[in-house]
Amino acid sequence: MSVGLYSLRGMGYAADERTVATPEESWFLDTVFTPGTRLGAHTHEPATVVRVVEVREVTTVRVPSGRLIVDSPWPDDDDPELSLRAGRELKERLPSGAFPAEAAWTEAPYEYGGEQFDGREVAAIRLRIRDAPVTCWEMALGVGEDIERISPGERIQFYSEQNMGCFADATAWAPLTQPFRAFWQDAEAGRQNGRDTEDLFDGDFERVGDDVLEADLVTFIAEGNAVVWLGRTETGSVASVVVANGYRPYLMTWSRGSSAPST
Repeated sequence: MSVGLYSLRGMGYAADERTVATPEESWFLDTVFTPGTRLGAHTHEPATVVRVVEVREVTTVRVPSGRLIVDSPWPDDDDPELSLRAGRELKERLPSGAFPAEAAWTEAPYEYGGEQFDGREVAAIRLRIRDAPVTCWEMALGVGEDIERISPGERIQFYSEQNMGCFADATAWAPLTQPFRAFWQDAEAGRQNGRDTEDLFDGDFERVGDDVLEADLVTFIAEGNAVVWLGRTETGSVASVVVANGYRPYLMTWSRGSSAPST
């Protein structure tokens, strides 16, 4: 099989076509952090528009090692010891630093049982590494994952039984995920203790910090399988790391310049 490279507008960096986002995926990733954007129609209500209503900074994530894990913070479901699980560390190395985590919320109003609901949900979260335009979106690979075993269009994902993912510094993974292991161990023992985490935005996110290692973990909603995307600049540097929980193929109806119906 012949595999090509995707050049960034004639610049020096060339992305492998096996990891490059499709036009539909790129459109979503380019627009989901723009308030007012109409992403498409509601699954069960074709006349209801899914719209980006808010983009806000959630917290700052310290990644002193430049090694980022994007995975579920929970232990494996089938591990009776609930021991530390190796998280999926990205192969891409980031600059050492503290980066803002920003979330995009969508709304798709609907009626149920005679009541009106706003249908608000978190559609995507990003770790903003650089303030530079994204020229190309690539699927992020994890340490130990071989690109030669990937077919064009194949998507490597992380999975969470608890519908939760996180950004975390890899060198502090053990202490940063300890509250989740402790919570589960307490639950297994019949103890109903809270998690030793900081609740953010009414529980949409949780934060854990380690001031000794000067590193952080922030959780986000990740329903089932989730792809991690790298937004690259024209030189190939990483501008953002994104998990798009709200990406759905049916939302692509109006992408790439087509007109959305007025609402």
